[in-house]
Parts: sequence; structure tokens; C-alpha cells
Amino acid sequence: MAVAAAQKNREMFAIKKSYSIENGYPSRRRSLVDDARFETLVVKQTKQSVLEEARARANDSGLDSDFIQDAAHVGEDGKTVEDGAQNDEYKNGRPDADANDGSANGDEDYTLTEEEIILQNAASESPEAEQATQQAALLLRMREGMGSLARILKTIDNYKGCVEHLETRPSQIPGNQFDALVKVSMSRVNLLQLIRSLRQSTSFVGVNLISDNNLSNKTPWFPRHASDLDNCNHLMTKYEPELDMNHPGFADKEYRERRKQIAEIAFGYKYGDPIPSISYSESENATWQRVFNTVLDLMPKHACREYKAAFGKLQSADIFVPHHIPQLEDVSNFLRKHTGFTLRPAAGLLTARDFLASLAFRVFQSTQYVRHANSPFHTPEPDCIHELLGHIPLLADPSFAQFSQEIGLASLGASDAEIEKLSTVYWFTVEFGLCKENQQLKAYGAALLSSIGELLHALSDKPELRPFEPASTSVQPYQDQEYQPIYYVAESFEDAKDKFRRWVSTMSRPFEVRFNPHTERVEVLDSVDKLETLIWQLNTEMLHLTNAIKKLKDSRFE
Repeated sequence: MAVAAAQKNREMFAIKKSYSIENGYPSRRRSLVDDARFETLVVKQTKQSVLEEARARANDSGLDSDFIQDAAHVGEDGKTVEDGAQNDEYKNGRPDADANDGSANGDEDYTLTEEEIILQNAASESPEAEQATQQAALLLRMREGMGSLARILKTIDNYKGCVEHLETRPSQIPGNQFDALVKVSMSRVNLLQLIRSLRQSTSFVGVNLISDNNLSNKTPWFPRHASDLDNCNHLMTKYEPELDMNHPGFADKEYRERRKQIAEIAFGYKYGDPIPSISYSESENATWQRVFNTVLDLMPKHACREYKAAFGKLQSADIFVPHHIPQLEDVSNFLRKHTGFTLRPAAGLLTARDFLASLAFRVFQSTQYVRHANSPFHTPEPDCIHELLGHIPLLADPSFAQFSQEIGLASLGASDAEIEKLSTVYWFTVEFGLCKENQQLKAYGAALLSSIGELLHALSDKPELRPFEPASTSVQPYQDQEYQPIYYVAESFEDAKDKFRRWVSTMSRPFEVRFNPHTERVEVLDSVDKLETLIWQLNTEMLHLTNAIKKLKDSRFE
């Protein structure tokens, strides 16, 4: 089993690398914006994978719920059959193999359409969502005459549905007699069972869900739950030590093999697993120590106060120590306690859409490999030293963690052009951001705080400094082969967040989303019911806050 899993991981690693290269990304230039242009193909690939997995779950058990029993009775031969719908349609205990034109064949694979998977995902958000009333339109292509209508209505009634509209017309498809358009209102879970029940009948050549309210069939796929991040691990193969002759590890066979081993560990990771520990070598720990001690020397003068405060907490918790590289599991547990962020291992540089989507769930995808020992103060790609010393301290700061999550939420369902803009904003803030502190420039960008030369360059008089304005920042070209010629300066974290929120409100995405920390789900705010529930929750929280303020004021006068 272990050998097979390792082989599978190696194959996945090879596929991911070749896929990126085939689609035009063999270059050495690392750019989140260029990554964003890869997203159309990546989204299609991810979407297809998710659809296939959802269909597989439906085949196993996803749609075989108790509601089938609610709509069934026992026939004279002792077999359970659909009430009034299928007594004359089953042969040897299963529907005719030609019943649904290959879409569902009894005990064989049952194929969900994309619209049904969208409906199923909406129903799976919570028990309340499962029982939420759903309006839908079904197009039924009837093989037989109008006598099938009585069985249709009876089946809908069995699933506790209400028919709101019904119309028929002669079918233009040879072999079909009529097409029926049926608009129904019923719970989401019952609607899914109804569709399956109708598909199992030989009376219909096709059963299609053609529209449903509160669900946009054109909305691009994006993760709705933290577990969906298992599908968000597409890599951009730039600066790979096996591909780039300028990579410090290109000629080091042992280093390349080490990178492969750590990449396979990341590819095998699934939601809910503990993050695998890496036994770092003496050389890797020595590289960490050199960079760590240099950051300690420069941090007091050049880092922002939020970074320094969080860095001190990590030292007090014995996570940041000079003699060995922290394990991601320990760091993840620390972040969870302070800001709710967690880590998951990544095999390398992720596509922009996948990386930003993770932030929406307060998940930071972190590499575990170490830069080559010959280049301790510079890495051509993100490595664990960059992640740990650059990103982790500020992810432990509540204000910065909130800002990071808002960037991630804004990316969900965004167009490729908007992903480019969000990626650029991320580049000039989270990676290379500067802020004012007592009229002095301080660094808060991870790429600055983990790259000594870039940090000193940014704080010198050589680059151009511009005020942070998301509208202009998001379209500013940049490069990463040399030091940045332009940096953007925020007045404060709060000022940057306010400007970012106003800018995001102008994006073309036709819906709003919010993260529910209790369920780890992203909720699309696309119905009055959802908004009313959210308002009720917010009112409850405001009541607690108002009571707290009142009690504090009262205690001051006692």
C-alpha cells in the first residue's frame, strides 16, 4: 500500500509539472500575475475533478437516503418499488437499461449533471440548507403518451413537492412523444431524490434540471469548505531545480532528490491530516540559523511593530529558535490559537487562484523544503524559511490575518482578470508592503522581511515610493528578477483594509460571500433567507456587545 501510494504521488508530481510546462510556463520568471493567466485551464481541470468526485459519491451512497423509502411501497412480489410510478417499468428488479439514454442505469453508475452537483453542494452546507425550500424547473422528455403525467404528479407528491407550473408540447426528438416543463417547489434533498427517481423510470428519455433559484449555474467552481482545498494544489513549475539552469540546486542531484521527497509528502496531504514532520538535516538547520540570526539583527530597526510583537510570541512559545527549523504542525497550532489561521503543506509555488482561495478559509499553504545552502539569503521560489520568517509572524496578528482572509474571499468566483488584479495587490502588500510608523518607513511584506538585500533596498532612497491605492496598485506591472523599482506605502493596516474593501465592492462578481467560522464553509449570500439569518446572527452579537458596554459603564460608577 505504501509503495503504491508513493508511486501515485510521484505520478501526480510528474503530471502537475508537465501540465504547467505544456501550457506555456517553462520560464524562470516567477509571477503571481502570470500564474493568474493559467487559471482558465486550471479551473476547468479542477472543476472536472470535483464533478467526477461528486458523481462517485452519489454512486456510492450520496443519493440513497431515507427519502426513497418515503416514496415507496412493497409490491405483491415483496419487492420495494416506487409508488405508482414503476411497477410496470422494472425488469428483474432494475430499470430497463435503455431508460435514460445512458445517464442512469439502476445499480450502474448514476451520473449527476453539473446543475445537480451545484444543488447537492448547496444542500450539503448544513442540515438547514438541506431542508431549505428550492424552486426548480425540470424538463422531462417522455417516451410514452400523456398517461405518464399522472405518475409524474404522484411521484412529486410522494417527495412532498408542490407543482407550481406544468406545460407540455409535442417533442421534436424522434422516438419521444412529448416534452413536459414542470416547475416544482420542495426541499433540496427531496428534489435530488425526485430527479433520481424520475431518471429510473423507462417512461422518460431524459430528465434535466434546467434552472433553479438561488443557485447560479454559471458561477465558476470555487471551494466552499476547507476540505475542498484538497483540489486546490495546482503548481506553477518555475525556478524548479530540475528545470532551471540558474537555480542554485540545478547541479546538486542530492538536493533535487530531497525536493522530490518533500513534494510527494505535500501531494499526499489531505484535509484533516496532521501535517507530516520533516527531519531536517544539519545543513538545512544551519541555513535556517544564518537567516534567522540576520533577521533578529535587522528586525528591531526595520520591521513594523505588529511583526516584532508576533515574532516575540513565537520565540516565547519556543517555536522560533535559532538551532532548528520549526515544524509546520507546531506553527499551525500556534496560529490557530491566536488568529484562527492554520497551515497545510504545499509542494511548491501554487497558482494564484488556488493560493488566494486558501486564504479565504484562513489557511496558508506553506512549503516545507529549504533553499539551497549555497544561497542562504536569497531563494528564487518560496521555501519554508520565507514562509516561516516572512509570513507567519503577521498571520499571528489579528488585523493582518483579517486582511489576508479578505483578499482570499474576494478571489472566490472572481474572473481571471480580477484574479490578476488581486494577485498584484497581494504582491505589493503581503509580499512587498511598506507602512508608516511614527513617520518612519517599516516593512511588513514577507518577501522584504525574509530577503535581507531587498529589505535594505526598499528602505533606501533608490526605489520610488507610492501611496497604497488598490485601484492603481492592482494594475501596476512588476518583475521579480531584480529588486523592485516601486513600492507602495500604507498609512496603516486599518487604512489599507478600508481602501481594499471599497475597491473590492467595485468588482464585477455578481454575489457576496462570507466565511462561517463554525462550519468552515464559505456561504454565498444570494437569497433573502440567507441574509435574514445573517442579520439575526449579527443582531445577536450586537446585543452582547451593547450589554458588555453597558456593564462596563455601570461598573465605573459603582
